Amino acid sequence: MKFAIFVFSDPKAGEEAMGRLFNALATAYDFKQRNVEVAIYFQGTGTRWAGVVGNADHPVHGLYKAVEDKVAGVSCGCADVFGAREDAIKNGFELVTGNDVPGTSGLPSIGALTADGFTVLTF
Repeated sequence: MKFAIFVFSDPKAGEEAMGRLFNALATAYDFKQRNVEVAIYFQGTGTRWAGVVGNADHPVHGLYKAVEDKVAGVSCGCADVFGAREDAIKNGFELVTGNDVPGTSGLPSIGALTADGFTVLTF
């Protein structure tokens, strides 16, 4: 079993969005503790979390640090569109470009992940 967790929630959207991030990270933590392969991706407005989760005073920081090694990266094309590229680079996130969507700098390839046996979960 392998899982790819995609975070689409926008940190600008308040508590509901933070709840989705929290549950995505908690799910990744659960899989990690069970030695199940898991990869976390930030896509869409979720790329904005790249500028937030590293802040030591943020409520999800501790949980983020516990699964930081499972973060595959940030959608490059989405980071461009939603203004998160600079924060992603500054904070050490990989920019993922496997899906060459026309007019973008690339996004993660959900098709490639599923072909490789990953089950995709979205938050």
